[in-house]
Amino acid sequence: MSTKIRKNARRALDQRFSDIRPIEQYSVPTKGWIRAIRDALGMTSAQLATRLDMSRQGVHKVEHSEANDTIRLNTLRKVAEALDCTLVYALVPNASLEEKVHGQARKIALRELSRVSHTMALEAQGETNRDIESRIEEYIRDNLRDKDLWGKT
Repeated sequence: MSTKIRKNARRALDQRFSDIRPIEQYSVPTKGWIRAIRDALGMTSAQLATRLDMSRQGVHKVEHSEANDTIRLNTLRKVAEALDCTLVYALVPNASLEEKVHGQARKIALRELSRVSHTMALEAQGETNRDIESRIEEYIRDNLRDKDLWGKT
């Protein structure tokens, strides 16, 4: 996949993620989504058990496993269907993907350029912040590719 295609893919995903933010609005209720929705619907565990073709104790076990983050996705999907819900599964980055890629590239560039800057400083050829930023961006543009960023941490 080319750099341009990856960049477009990141931008498209970042746009989709922006529709989800702020992520705090989706925080899991204390007892889990299953129990919260079941209670809000006024559905008993026995009624949900019938819809799932399992025992009441099985429903309690499923609710407990969801609340403890040990539920399997296929089980959660079946329960969602039984509650007439749609399971939404997503990994939402804490920062934009563009920011993550640029931050990683910048980290590598700073590490690589620090030796040169240190030598120049010793020779009394100090650089301004603008010069340094320009050199960092130039290094990123000329030396780093997206696929090379994550093995150089």
